Amino acid sequence: MKLTLEVWRQTGPTTQGRFHTYEVDDVTPHMSMLDVLDLLNEQLVERSESPIAFDHDCREGICGSCGAMVDGIPHGPLSHTTLCQLHMRHYSDGDRIRLEPFRAAAFPVVRDLLVDRSALDRLIQSGGYISVRTGAAPEASTVPVPKDDAERAFDAATCIGCGACVAACPNASASLFTAAKITHLSTLPQGQPERQLRVLAMVQAMDDEGFGGCSNHGECAAVCPKGVDLATIAQLNRDHLMALLEP
Repeated sequence: MKLTLEVWRQTGPTTQGRFHTYEVDDVTPHMSMLDVLDLLNEQLVERSESPIAFDHDCREGICGSCGAMVDGIPHGPLSHTTLCQLHMRHYSDGDRIRLEPFRAAAFPVVRDLLVDRSALDRLIQSGGYISVRTGAAPEASTVPVPKDDAERAFDAATCIGCGACVAACPNASASLFTAAKITHLSTLPQGQPERQLRVLAMVQAMDDEGFGGCSNHGECAAVCPKGVDLATIAQLNRDHLMALLEP
């Protein structure tokens, strides 16, 4: 199979970038988008050209490292799919695919398709954790957690921090990412002691990092590869309002 890739090339965060067009032969249906980029990079190196920079790690849809816009959609057109899980069997011979980095002020381009998403790490550092001393691990049945609460916390905890929600949002908001962390921790007993301080700190950190506000556009949930839904943002808003009203 032969594909035409339009890839954004940019040598650094302060330089002007533009799209370059490449023809890639010998693409097989079982290849992922990252495999195609590997194949293209091998061809570029053979021609003594600079390879395309892109982020990746596990290539199993777990780590959240990979991420790019595929024809204007974070991770590509398939739902619940990361870039490393987007396989070429969903494309046809001769297709033209456009690849570009996530676009957000809080995600500056490092090079080519690689962006700096450390702003999400700083959001976690601001409060996305439990720091109170809880002692040794208790027996599993010591603190009962209702099944619905446990499932809700687990669904929120599936967020892998890839940043697709930010890239899809017209406001470049990190509300879905932050809400997933808030909902995960605030739903469980261990997260209650720091519940109000956590939400105040993380919302403030979103503003400090330059993320936009949520306007309920919904694109964040539509492109989330793990299916985190908008109900988590409703939880974030409730927790934030209660924390502001608490004397």
